[in-house]
Amino acid sequence: MPIVGIDYDKCTNCGTCVRTCPRMLFNEEEEGEKITYDDPNSMCIRCGHCVARCPEDAILFEEMGETYTFKGINNPEEIIGFEEMFKFFQAHRSIRQYKKQKVPKEILQKLFDAMQWAPTGRNMRSESLTIISDKKQLIELSEAIQETLTNDKAWGWLYGERLENLATQFEAPVYFDAPHLIIVSSQLSTVIGIQNIANLITYGRLAAHSLGLGTCWNGWTQVGIELNPKIMKIAGIRAKAFGAFTVGYPDYPVYRTPPRPFKRVKGL
Repeated sequence: MPIVGIDYDKCTNCGTCVRTCPRMLFNEEEEGEKITYDDPNSMCIRCGHCVARCPEDAILFEEMGETYTFKGINNPEEIIGFEEMFKFFQAHRSIRQYKKQKVPKEILQKLFDAMQWAPTGRNMRSESLTIISDKKQLIELSEAIQETLTNDKAWGWLYGERLENLATQFEAPVYFDAPHLIIVSSQLSTVIGIQNIANLITYGRLAAHSLGLGTCWNGWTQVGIELNPKIMKIAGIRAKAFGAFTVGYPDYPVYRTPPRPFKRVKGL
């Protein structure tokens, strides 16, 4: 039971928690009277909205992490405006050539800290994070994935020749010799599980971009493990769903955004 009760020395019976809880675990008999909390069947989904919205900080909780407040918490547009954010999105790109230097642990930790704030369906938060920085392990993983894809009839036709060409340029062609590979895995094999992984990776890639790093979503890892689950042993993971991206310092500049055909929007 993550929400354990209410601090009645702080509570003003405003009813905010009653209105915000998606599971309706807070109750008041009449408006303005004492509010109670009851979770007999452990129905709390740990969304933390009651904690975030309580104006008096009166919600008691355990094992849910820390809370933070800062200027702009209620008006994020004051932190970063749309024009700046839009340029940041436009400047983001996939990097397929990296410098050899590794990223310091304290910078990588910032990236992982950002990923913790990604939303997940029903707030299940079942994902595990793994970073591989050992060059020999990355080469072994790359070789196993390249072999798996090349020997597969469909994927071999698509990527066999390309991976063979990349192998003349890189020691770990699947990863373009990136110094780090981050794998997000989950025991949820449902659509929600895949979406959760995508959310975490998106947060991680954007955070990396803000730290002067480059990244690239690596679908080859996901497909390779799906075709050959034994590859998980090389990666040191056990899961039912996966997503991966490379991380490192970009080894080339860019001078403009790549062209992007705009999608048609129905109903606008």
